[in-house]
Amino acid sequence: MSADTIFALSSGQPPAAIAVVRLSGPHAVAALEAMAGPCPPPRHAALRTIRHPASGDVLDRGLVLWFPAKASVSGEDMVEFHLHGGRAVVSAVQAALAGLAGIRPARAGEFTWWAFENGRMDLTEVEGLADLLRAETESQRRAAQAVAGGGLSRLVARWQAQLLVLSALVEAALDFADESDVAPSDDRVDAEARALHGELSGLLARPPAERLHDGVRVAIAGPPNAGKSTLLNALIGRDAAIVSPIAGTTRDIVEAPVSLGGVAFLFSDTAGLRDDSSDAIERIGIDRAARAAAVADILLWLGDAEPPAGAARVIRVHARCDMPGREHPPAGALPLSAHDGTGLDRLIRIVLDEAATLLPGEGEVALSRRQRDAVAAVAAQLDGVIAAGDDLIRAEHLREARAVLDRLTGSAGTEEMLDALFGAFCIGK
Repeated sequence: MSADTIFALSSGQPPAAIAVVRLSGPHAVAALEAMAGPCPPPRHAALRTIRHPASGDVLDRGLVLWFPAKASVSGEDMVEFHLHGGRAVVSAVQAALAGLAGIRPARAGEFTWWAFENGRMDLTEVEGLADLLRAETESQRRAAQAVAGGGLSRLVARWQAQLLVLSALVEAALDFADESDVAPSDDRVDAEARALHGELSGLLARPPAERLHDGVRVAIAGPPNAGKSTLLNALIGRDAAIVSPIAGTTRDIVEAPVSLGGVAFLFSDTAGLRDDSSDAIERIGIDRAARAAAVADILLWLGDAEPPAGAARVIRVHARCDMPGREHPPAGALPLSAHDGTGLDRLIRIVLDEAATLLPGEGEVALSRRQRDAVAAVAAQLDGVIAAGDDLIRAEHLREARAVLDRLTGSAGTEEMLDALFGAFCIGK
């Protein structure tokens, strides 16, 4: 356990109805008793007058709680002061705590660091919690909650158990190769290694977590004056792009993040695509538009001609369907008017349906880049197990696979990334 006792405001910044000031460490209970009298029973809230420990001045009247180390989230004795959420009250209580011996303000992420150090969380759960704290959409929240709640940790624990069984089989074959009652390991090890490899490959085939945070990229493309900028503004609900009847108004990519249906999107309005422009600046915009259309996850194509080759998912939109001469859309195109809203709700539903195929399913564990790299490394070691004809080589591949999982959960070899990870947390978490 740590020799320090730390404190921080663990609720939102005042003013607020309630403010929670949290302490964790060996002096937490002493601080509570110095400022609010006898410690209440564990995990029971008590209404107390909270006083300055030196002067005895009343600072507030609120609730105090105590969580013993063996059952606290940080693995240390933990105390909470539930105060009235005014700035003066919070400042006075924090100043009083800072004046007590052995107690100091917490650094960013320090409560979670202690939970990790004390075995209350592994590294994958910490990463899930970090994602949960910065989640802005419902899909981000669900995916982060699955990891923070131990979904990946439980998978890793099962993989570790399977690898240990395989290692035991290989080691037994090595140690007792001359004994008649020890069967060769080849068939069972090969079968179980292939089964585990298949499970890992299936997980790697799922959409990555980064797509949830970066947003599904949707490019709006088509010829000049096709209604692209008007459609962008209608989809995001604000005037992000300049709308003009003059061809070539949009010369660069205009990007706008938005949440639709609980999913993060990044919409891009692009320059009109045409071959006859003699304007050098417009040509640059056209080239950028073509690249954006090619790399987008979803392309909203507003042209009557065929869309550019190479786009992954194309939704054909017959924009300005309210204008004379455009009442009849070509086959397969969605009639839409951004001015009166015709077809806009249907377009959003179609975009959401396409996005659902690009995102992790509800309840599925979505892997970050670091986690994907680790799972891929384990799969590569299993490839070595399957291909090897020698138990010594198999044993080494299995040992390295277990080491990779230890690094994944933070059991070993994570020092170089811990400071950066915990530094991204807010004070008080």
